[in-house]
Amino acid sequence: MIILTGGAGFIGSCFLWKLNQEGIKDILVVDHLDESEKWKNLIGKSYYDYIQKGDFFNAVINRKVQKPQAIVHLGACSSTTLHDANYYIKNNYEYSKTLALWAFEIGIPFIYASSAATYGNGEYDYDDDIVKIRSLSPLNVYGFSKHMFDLWLLNNNYLNKAVGIKFFNVFGPNEYHKCDMRSVICKSYDDVVNRGLIKLFKSYNENYADGGQCRDFVYIKDVIDAMYFLFKNPSKTGIFNLGTGKSRTWNDIAKSMFVAVGKKESIEYIEMPDNLKLKYQYFTQAKMDSLKKAGYNKSFMELEDSVKDYYSYLKNKSYL
Repeated sequence: MIILTGGAGFIGSCFLWKLNQEGIKDILVVDHLDESEKWKNLIGKSYYDYIQKGDFFNAVINRKVQKPQAIVHLGACSSTTLHDANYYIKNNYEYSKTLALWAFEIGIPFIYASSAATYGNGEYDYDDDIVKIRSLSPLNVYGFSKHMFDLWLLNNNYLNKAVGIKFFNVFGPNEYHKCDMRSVICKSYDDVVNRGLIKLFKSYNENYADGGQCRDFVYIKDVIDAMYFLFKNPSKTGIFNLGTGKSRTWNDIAKSMFVAVGKKESIEYIEMPDNLKLKYQYFTQAKMDSLKKAGYNKSFMELEDSVKDYYSYLKNKSYL
């Protein structure tokens, strides 16, 4: 039995699909189903049981969960705009510590979601070398909560028992429920198709033109393939970046979208909300040496190809 927290979420449900594709169905899905349509991510998936995250946490505390083969802990609050630090600490940090300590106690693999948000402005080149972890300065409380857990593992010499995955800008099917946290590709689909228009944030950094801000955009299908490699190779422990290793601009994203639907390019640059201006990452690019050294050599899709593939899902809002 495998425990998959966040299993109804974007990355979690896609990884659940990947496990099913590999013939793995003995899975306990943990999540928090609420008023959103996240529940739709579970339709058509195979798993032996589902439990809400609060009930699962209590069951772990009271040691009333049977020993699993592994824990894949993707459940977390991933909003970059929520300001309730107490919620982040309890949900992302304390919850993760409890699950990790249980996994270490019973001697099973523990894979968890970290984030590229831990890198802040990228003063240390988005390098997942653990020597540089202590120097990182996240720009928001979400990144800080993830950074705290990375540091806790490091400070307690647990990184040789865990696998942390620093996700960069992941996009693809099953993100539909994420509201404002959806990718621009998903949020702007209707405007691109029906109005032939996309809106991007202006730049407030003289080193970047409007729409020239750069991110490491990585397609969900590439993400779950790399995750499955780490899942199948539990001896590969530590922290791993998961991006493409190639930074692209928001303008590149927009152009790829117009090409995918056969429309003439039209981009409108709009003001960035004030609460984001001082917390905005103008450049991200994953250094991928660690994952390669671990033995993962599969190439990542080019942005244009992945956007085109994603549009085949967005047409009917279909799921993995």
